[in-house]
Amino acid sequence: MLTRGFNCALLVTLITFNLPASAGEVQVAVAANFTAPMKIIAADFEKATGEKTELSFGSTGELYTQIRNGAPFEVFLAADEATPAKLIKEGRALAESRFTYATGSLVLWSAKPGFVDNEGAVLKKSAFAHLALAAPKLAPYGAAAIETLSKIGLLDALSPKFVQGESIGQAYQFVSTGNAEIGFVALSQVYANGKLTSGSVWIVPSNLYQPIRQDAVILTRGKNNPAVRALIKFLKTKQAQDVIRSYGYTL
Repeated sequence: MLTRGFNCALLVTLITFNLPASAGEVQVAVAANFTAPMKIIAADFEKATGEKTELSFGSTGELYTQIRNGAPFEVFLAADEATPAKLIKEGRALAESRFTYATGSLVLWSAKPGFVDNEGAVLKKSAFAHLALAAPKLAPYGAAAIETLSKIGLLDALSPKFVQGESIGQAYQFVSTGNAEIGFVALSQVYANGKLTSGSVWIVPSNLYQPIRQDAVILTRGKNNPAVRALIKFLKTKQAQDVIRSYGYTL
């Protein structure tokens, strides 16, 4: 009887361990540039369905490393196409679930009104000591910034002024706090409801960097959680897409 009881207890433990984090909750890894819209979408999702989300924000590269190291994420909203594709190849994500939820835009931004002109000519002047950007190896927006500077012939001249953040969120903080006079950030960080929220900005022409197509994917840990499928479905609704567009993304 003791052996049988022990085996039953072990079976219950194993079953519990393999269940989703909790019924009606989704663990979501979100690229830092999508912080503001995702907070709104998550709140709308909860109101519409009763399901809850646990959001974790960071650079795409950081979140990828956490997923590989066993972080309990069930859905990944990346800032690129390549990282979700890599997770699928590694058997960590479901291929049929992958889709582009937004296409982002790169901007040069200053917290100071009038400091950045609408053609980016400020980059050719010596009026600033620090230029913030996200680490290009971790964040697609950082890679886009490097590509832009290379194409306009200013990469070598401006690289000594770089202040690199681990994510686009940190690059934004450098500029917003005045630790850098200007920086490359995501349009969604400085734009809401169809207008610039603060400072001055140059919207970088899209021909200066590869399109920033941001893909979402269900991770294998979330394949049996009904709330995961509900969230993916909600991201494709007009309600969610209107929020995404309001932050300057295209679909």
